[in-house]
Amino acid sequence: MTEPSVKPTRVVVIGTGAVGSTTAYTLLLHKRMSELVLIDVNKDKARGDALDMNHGLPFVGNIKVWAGDYSDCKDADIVVITAGAAQKPGETRLDLLKRNVKIFESIIENVTKYNTNGILLIATNPVDVLSYFSWKKSGFPANRVIGSGTLLDSARFRYLIAEELEIDPRSVHAHIIGEHGDSELPVWSRANVAGIQVDLPEERRNEIFANTRDAAYEIINAKGATFYAIALALDRICAAILRNESSVLTVSTLLQGAYGVDDVYLGVPCIVDNTGVRRVLDLDLNEQELELLARSAKTLREQIDNCACT
Repeated sequence: MTEPSVKPTRVVVIGTGAVGSTTAYTLLLHKRMSELVLIDVNKDKARGDALDMNHGLPFVGNIKVWAGDYSDCKDADIVVITAGAAQKPGETRLDLLKRNVKIFESIIENVTKYNTNGILLIATNPVDVLSYFSWKKSGFPANRVIGSGTLLDSARFRYLIAEELEIDPRSVHAHIIGEHGDSELPVWSRANVAGIQVDLPEERRNEIFANTRDAAYEIINAKGATFYAIALALDRICAAILRNESSVLTVSTLLQGAYGVDDVYLGVPCIVDNTGVRRVLDLDLNEQELELLARSAKTLREQIDNCACT
């Protein structure tokens, strides 16, 4: 008797700039899927990246990689969106946001023509606002529209704490929550190693957080863009979804009452599985952290209202 065929797992990456191409390559190296599709307005760039990756398949294994179009989103389990405009000299963040909203309007419309069952994973900045817009525009349930959120910020935070304590960063449990941006906040009250609270002088805490929050600026000043660590963060989210891991990841999701916040996407610890965000975890924050989170949510709400994302 013939065994039923198993549907290939497919990930589509839209935008093959530095972040998109590095994410695609990272997914390929970790063999996260059986089919990888690259889409970009610059078709030659997408085709070149696909060809380059295909030449490495003898070292990796049997994965199908190609440069496609929006129709290839049809059977995708995950559509990763990294496309977007870069900030121009003299351009405000709000102007940039409005331009990226226009770009996303077209992207989401084209994706949802062919796919209404997959998961949208948003990485383009400002990621929280664009995730909110993607949720509204797509009509998908909120659990299936996920932003990369503060997962990378939390990784930077854990790394810097680990450097301070001279231990493996994988042994540090600590979160940055709120906006992926200037209003984010560290959850020092819950930062721990083996259940032991991280106890550092306030001056050192402030320095570690400042270095966490400003890390992207330092990297951009040094080499023009950040892409290795965010690619690893996106790969980690894809792994949690495709493997149905029920992993706790600090991603951007719609809050509907948690932490006293409503109708805003922001980064908080969530359980992520093959349904997307299965549940938001409600950390027991102290009074100051709750106040800072409310302020971060207000900042995001203003950005949403200013760009007419609703």
